[in-house]
Amino acid sequence: MEFSTASDCKYSCDTAAHTLHWINAIIHFLKPFTFFMHAHVVNFFKDRLWESVDKEWMDCLRNEPVENLLLIPSGVVQDHWPASLKDFIVTLRSLVFPREQADLQTILPGLHVISLNSVLAQGMNMKKKHEVEVLSAVVNSIADSARRHTIVDVGAGQGYLAQVLSFQYQHSVVAIDACSHHGSIADARAERIKKHYAAQMRKSETGNWSLNVPKTITCRVMSIGMLKALTGMSLHKDDAEQLRSFEEDNAQLEGEKLKSSCNANNDTSLVLAGLHACGDLSVTMLKTFLDCKEVKAIVSIGCCYNLLSEEGIVKTETQCGFPMSAGVKSACFSLGKNSRDLACQYVCPYRVYLHLSCLRPGCIFFLSVKSAERWRGMEKDAGLHNFELHCFRAAFQMVLCKYYPEVMITNPSIGRQGKTLRRRQHRKVEYPLNHKEIACPSLHSNTKGSCRNIEPKELETDKNSGLALDTDVLFHGHSSSKSTRCEGPKSVDKYALFEKFSQSGLCRLGLKPSQDIKFHEIWKEAEPFAELVGPYWSLRAALGPLLETFLLLDRLLFLQEQGSSLEVIMLPIFDPEVSPRNVAIIAKKILTQI
Repeated sequence: MEFSTASDCKYSCDTAAHTLHWINAIIHFLKPFTFFMHAHVVNFFKDRLWESVDKEWMDCLRNEPVENLLLIPSGVVQDHWPASLKDFIVTLRSLVFPREQADLQTILPGLHVISLNSVLAQGMNMKKKHEVEVLSAVVNSIADSARRHTIVDVGAGQGYLAQVLSFQYQHSVVAIDACSHHGSIADARAERIKKHYAAQMRKSETGNWSLNVPKTITCRVMSIGMLKALTGMSLHKDDAEQLRSFEEDNAQLEGEKLKSSCNANNDTSLVLAGLHACGDLSVTMLKTFLDCKEVKAIVSIGCCYNLLSEEGIVKTETQCGFPMSAGVKSACFSLGKNSRDLACQYVCPYRVYLHLSCLRPGCIFFLSVKSAERWRGMEKDAGLHNFELHCFRAAFQMVLCKYYPEVMITNPSIGRQGKTLRRRQHRKVEYPLNHKEIACPSLHSNTKGSCRNIEPKELETDKNSGLALDTDVLFHGHSSSKSTRCEGPKSVDKYALFEKFSQSGLCRLGLKPSQDIKFHEIWKEAEPFAELVGPYWSLRAALGPLLETFLLLDRLLFLQEQGSSLEVIMLPIFDPEVSPRNVAIIAKKILTQI
């Protein structure tokens, strides 16, 4: 067994020339494998996706233990594999940006990460607390070195980062978010924190502190001009009335007076910060950093690449989120939505993401396994569960194509999976998979013409989720938290599980199951190739970290192309075991230029 990690990367991004060389190497590597990038596993049987892959690879991997398949995205190869397959995986990993947490104290002298007290950390999970502790320290360091006046937290959510920067680091902070509900929560939370610190001040003998409370703005940032207007307006008390007016009507931000407000305040200094700012919002931040004189520095951690607008893919009157750099634009290498979806599915040696296809064609549902120890104890059963569900979902796609072609045309949505449902499913799959194998009963569907086997609790939703397929439906009253692998005489009837899955899926889509549907014929057509789903998924998943590297390098190169007026660096600032999406782009304008 050989283990290749992103730390084996032989490329550098310290200059624009080096970054472009790295980008071109990635493009050269990806071009022969665009069939992986543009495919979707739900179409595995319908489009016979395995036929696009080297037959020698598939013949080898179809007999490989599940544990070995699940290690492919992390760069692990086996000695007996074909040389071309090993070269594919090792070369791929050598092109991936390293994710080991950087030594921040060495790179940013004077930086000190302060552990959050219980008041500031209230409501945060372990991941969020780690992210806010580290990012607030980084932003504080950058803001001090850039001689800032105000920090603008873009996509602030419930204000965690903004409040730590305000109360702990004593910065003036503006928190911008599109959701008014988030703004209300942030204000209420800030008020509670303020009362705590005010009480501490009264007890303090020195007691002459000033309290900075973040200013919250509810606005959907739609353009560079809009973000420039917000940053400019938010700096002065005499803009309070104007801020209240645009919160009622965001369209006012497009007026010339507001667009020019940023450039009018030449005595101000701003730092933009974004913790996992979604899709084009991260791109808008980077462009605003360049266009607005008052923005002296930026610290940006992006996410949700699937929501990026892409040149040539989406018709839009505004600039697209990808590509950003002239170097990538000149390469004329498009990604497409499926590739950008794949870039979101980062897999590292510390965390493994299983993704379960839900019942909207093209929709992905994620389960995270939070530690290497826990993963080692459950990877075999969890992997089998993952691959079986992919298999059922891909076979169900054939049902839709054959019996409900109008569904494939309209691509109906049944809603996004909400965080509550993801956590619930995570718990169901995660903890009991260490149990010994159990007997699975034979299932017999009796749902013709009805959905009566689906209990209301299995259709449970949260505020943001829509409906989700609960895999308990597949196991006829047995929790999906138990091992789904059954061997020997106890082996489950996979056809019965598939039929149950399909009946449930049709109900999700509001389709009445028809007695004319020949589920058995569909399964008979798919089953001979079911063992190829795992190898295909694993090989395709390995491309995820590389595609994310490509998108990040495009953003970095965009800034590097501006020349010597900027200092820019790309760093993994979080512990990847806690927060895998950990790469920050940090840039400052050279002080002599500002």
